[in-house]
Amino acid sequence: MTGTGGSGVAEKSALKADCAACFGLCCVALPFAKSADFAVDKEAGRPCRNLLADFRCGIHTELRERGFQGCTVFDCFGAGQKVSQETFAGRDWRQGPEVSGPMFRVFPVMRQLHELLWYLAEALEMPAAAPVHPEIREALDETDALTRGGPDEVAAVDVAAVREKVNVLLLRASEEVRGKVPGRKRNHRGADLIGARLRGADLRGANLRGAYLIAADLRKADLRAADLIGADLRDADLSGADLTGALFLTQAQADSARGDAATRLPGAIATPARWTSAPS
Repeated sequence: MTGTGGSGVAEKSALKADCAACFGLCCVALPFAKSADFAVDKEAGRPCRNLLADFRCGIHTELRERGFQGCTVFDCFGAGQKVSQETFAGRDWRQGPEVSGPMFRVFPVMRQLHELLWYLAEALEMPAAAPVHPEIREALDETDALTRGGPDEVAAVDVAAVREKVNVLLLRASEEVRGKVPGRKRNHRGADLIGARLRGADLRGANLRGAYLIAADLRKADLRAADLIGADLRDADLSGADLTGALFLTQAQADSARGDAATRLPGAIATPARWTSAPS
């Protein structure tokens, strides 16, 4: 993450998961509980039963059918390869068990820092947020520097304090962008909108930060320039919705929702392969 004076494109390219360069850390370091998202319980530090010797998933093409939907919507934002190849210089936790404990402690911290870097890099790509760009660039450089430390240094990072500082800047950037959207903007920050009927709703420039939109009907809704940071979009129906320029939408959020060929997404977000090919 160098050269942060540019558009942020180079930075974001390094914040995408490269599973081939990772030692399956998300399948080992993190715990999960038996639920609708995971078929079994797994403790932190214990390899998932589906993890192969070469660190690939043995049921990758059948995860949803086998009860591991949670795996299909997880995104490490490139933390896996950073920890595997940079923090631990390519040392494999299987061949070098002495690094397993430190590696598994570092990964969750790195993942959170990389998520913040993704949001900061995106904010630098927003022309309307230019008044905040100098502070955002400084925060990006400071956060990136934290990811470059040794294992003990990274594991000791106070992520909550970093997140608090970064969130203030991200909110200011959001307000700059949404403030330029004409008309009345809805404020649904942290709102319980589970199963809400919002088909065709005008949500341009809306504040949906942290909103619970699980299974919400957002078909053909206008979400242009809406702030979606932290919004829970699991099973939300985005068929035909317009999310052009939606702020801080992640690939994991899109992957957790439903949509179709008519759904319009920001350029950095790929259309999930499982979305239907015909509009609803």
